[in-house]
Amino acid sequence: MKRFIIFALLCIFAAALNAHDMFLKLQSFFLKPHVKANIALFNGTFQKSENVITRDRMQDVSVVGPNSQRAHPDTSQWHNAGNVSVLEITTGDAGTYVVGVSTKSKALTLAAKDFNEYLLHDGVLDTYEARKKSNALDKDARELYSKHIKAVVQIGDKRSDGFKARLGYPIEIVPLQNPYSLKAGETLEALVLSHGKPLANALVYASFAGHHAHAKTASGEERHEEAVTTRTDANGVAKIKLAKHGQWYIRLIHMVPSKQKDVDYESNWATLTFEIIQ
Repeated sequence: MKRFIIFALLCIFAAALNAHDMFLKLQSFFLKPHVKANIALFNGTFQKSENVITRDRMQDVSVVGPNSQRAHPDTSQWHNAGNVSVLEITTGDAGTYVVGVSTKSKALTLAAKDFNEYLLHDGVLDTYEARKKSNALDKDARELYSKHIKAVVQIGDKRSDGFKARLGYPIEIVPLQNPYSLKAGETLEALVLSHGKPLANALVYASFAGHHAHAKTASGEERHEEAVTTRTDANGVAKIKLAKHGQWYIRLIHMVPSKQKDVDYESNWATLTFEIIQ
């Protein structure tokens, strides 16, 4: 009986771990040129990080500025602050920058019930519906997942085209307008790329700090509901109405059946963070 309880707890823990989103955050996304600054990596929710990310998990760390030059901060520039991983940088000249982190793939096996609940909880609804249609909801799943996150940071007053930087991640969100030229109430168009190509009909979510709304999954569990739920069009573009000012994120999980042996699904997670102050 004791072993069963421990096993059940481990399954619950694994499901929660797999449901972690990842975000790059700053106290303010507006920085002065040529100063030291900290960029926090949250692994959990937009409000709380549940654990740090070890440096060996990081496949790429990049900073791209207005001159399109791409720098790769050294692992020595990272430190941990509780459950938050923190990147220390020195800002460059005025302009709009992109900071990115891409993790290596990691495998996780979940019992059928836990996997289904995770799909519903995190909004991977197309995969859930495909499992339901093929009568596979009772099948356990082994997933290979990785996360690819970006932040758009404004240094000084000069706006530049750095926001367009494409980092070549397996999944990537690219804003088509400079977020720092937009105001609350306007719409941001975001291009979603999968392996460099536009991803059509992908479920995309967006929300902002302080937004609180909840809905229930099919099993009755309460989950956080985003401010925006939409899909990319035929050209891979999602339209996000920026309802109010504040720190924003856009996120999606692109999951597909795997062709690898002993792996059922492969997923790539993406987030983009920025701030609207007008």
